[in-house]
Amino acid sequence: MPQIWAGIDAGKAHHHCVVIDTEGTRLLSRKVANDEVELRGVIADVVKLSDGSSLTWATDLNHGGSALLIALLLNHEQVLLYIPGRTVHHASKLYRGDGKTDAKDAAVIADLARMRRDLQPLRTGDETSVGLRILTARRADKAADRVRAISQLRAQLLEFFPALERSFDYSRSKAALLLLTRYCTPDGIRKAGQSRIRTWLKKHGARSSAAIAQAAIDAAKAQVTTVPAQRIGERMVQALAQDVMDLEVALKELDVLIGQMLAQHAHAKVLLSMPGFGPVLSAEFLGATGGDLSIFESADRLAGVAGLAPAPRDSGRISGNHHRPRRYDRRLLRVFYMSSMSSLKSCTASRTYYDRKRLEGKTHIQAILSLSRRRLNVLWAMLRDGAVYTGA
Repeated sequence: MPQIWAGIDAGKAHHHCVVIDTEGTRLLSRKVANDEVELRGVIADVVKLSDGSSLTWATDLNHGGSALLIALLLNHEQVLLYIPGRTVHHASKLYRGDGKTDAKDAAVIADLARMRRDLQPLRTGDETSVGLRILTARRADKAADRVRAISQLRAQLLEFFPALERSFDYSRSKAALLLLTRYCTPDGIRKAGQSRIRTWLKKHGARSSAAIAQAAIDAAKAQVTTVPAQRIGERMVQALAQDVMDLEVALKELDVLIGQMLAQHAHAKVLLSMPGFGPVLSAEFLGATGGDLSIFESADRLAGVAGLAPAPRDSGRISGNHHRPRRYDRRLLRVFYMSSMSSLKSCTASRTYYDRKRLEGKTHIQAILSLSRRRLNVLWAMLRDGAVYTGA
């Protein structure tokens, strides 16, 4: 049966579509706006162009700006393949010309779809998994903002009040952050006094208000010199401390939303039973996999995607040399790595396996990666069978 391939170089405002036949001849090349009416039009034109031939679509984005296009193609029951942008970038170097255009990239995508037989149909995942992917991505951004704000706060405080900067762990102490929103200079703390600071902290719901007030007074007594940067630095520290507190509130709200949405997924009970998999990591796993493990075909394939299957680097008489693959899903690797770290505290089987790997001479990271690979096999079997973890 005759066959044609349509490659889509996806963008934010526009996409470019190139259609080729079995000989690689271009049958259509068109720039199309990321608009439903125009996208429906190009889909209809390409389907008409196929004229009964087998039609395969391919794109280099599987979410974001291509979401509307993907939804329309799947609604039209079209076969859609996903080719990562990194693959397209390296493959384009093998084609004639040094220039880069959307039309060339779309043609490369179509040609890769024509030649390769190892590409899998794109699956968007169920609605709950897509929602979890969005929520966990938002949470990751907020968590990164919080870390950055705390680093900026400590750096600013270090410029005019180093004794107070080293007195608290601002990533863990909410009371210390609350203190900085009102009192963060040596003279200001001394003038307020321990009793007033303790009362103010207690009034605003701070725990260990007496200990925090005492530590602040001790720091203020240790520095009597006023640094030139103190006046403007005080305002910056107060604003940054408030930013951190606001981000912590936002993170808690996101955690509630994630927990509520996760409870709606069929795999939630199985995932949460696995030691080390809390609501956030379970949600990240579902968001990264789309909630359907059948697309990976086997545990080995999932391990390869997660970067937990060593890739051989053999040449000539050198064999048995392995390294971590360059292309893998960093979200999945993080999920398994962090869950393995957490499982060491609560799972005897994980701790025993980790200790054995350390005795074999593996470093901490190597032992955690080995444990992650072992736990991936267990989780695969659990999800396949719909069985919760029993520890047996």
